[in-house]
Amino acid sequence: MAEQLRLMTVHAHPDDESSKGAAAMAKYVAEGVQVLVATCTGGERGSVLNPKMDRPEVLANITEIRRAEMDKAREILGVDQAWLGFVDSGLPEGDPLPPLPEGCFGLQDPKEAAKPLIKLIREFRPHVMTTYDENGGYPHPDHIMCHNISVVAFDAAGDPELYPELGEPWQPSKLYYNSGWTRSRMLALHEGMLAAGLESPYAEWLEKWSERQDRGDKLTTRVECGEYFSVRDDALRAHATQVDPDGFWFHIPLEMQQKVWPTEDFELARSFVDSPIPESDLFAGIREKADAH
Repeated sequence: MAEQLRLMTVHAHPDDESSKGAAAMAKYVAEGVQVLVATCTGGERGSVLNPKMDRPEVLANITEIRRAEMDKAREILGVDQAWLGFVDSGLPEGDPLPPLPEGCFGLQDPKEAAKPLIKLIREFRPHVMTTYDENGGYPHPDHIMCHNISVVAFDAAGDPELYPELGEPWQPSKLYYNSGWTRSRMLALHEGMLAAGLESPYAEWLEKWSERQDRGDKLTTRVECGEYFSVRDDALRAHATQVDPDGFWFHIPLEMQQKVWPTEDFELARSFVDSPIPESDLFAGIREKADAH
């Protein structure tokens, strides 16, 4: 009998799991893969980004509300979810940037802060992990720290001499970085909208693209999951304080996305198995061994 495959995705805040790799997660869940989302912080310092929810009583109860939103999104995606228990750093703004709040996630020592994640890895025993690149996907202090602890945990979880108090060692086989908006993806959607006679929401972004970092050349893996884009969008909408249902994220018709760019994309950062690049499956090189069990 084949061993059940397991995927762990590590995210900074509740809602990140629904905007980064959510359709791929839903696809794997449908295939029988066990998926666990590890959420580093509770999103306590997040702003209310949906004008329809921007009310004093929402701000006053933002922690409880975001936990409830996460629970709803988790149900929609069909995944399990665990809180690592850190406090949101907030996104510092201003020139110069203000210091981060005392005790927040962004100020932790990665080797210490990796402990709850190492414990979770050893308990859940994922074959594959996903997280953000060294820039956090974008330079939010919590996203950068999420990367830092994920790399420490991936490297340490399989070593019996490191953190022996955190459980039996387990080495995940692969670590991926979520790929966000590459220029090629945005350009494809932009041109698709224009060809259909529709206004593209990406014109201004593309004009300013030279100021942004593009990691499109680092992509190794494109997971075909267009049929799960609607599940992703439902999970995103569950985070009602963070996502305006009439906002930017929903301007491109689903059918257009499915036709023009039907994949979610990843960078393979670490691997203990052989799998030819480019890949179309996060479990490439692992399925064969699992099937042999």
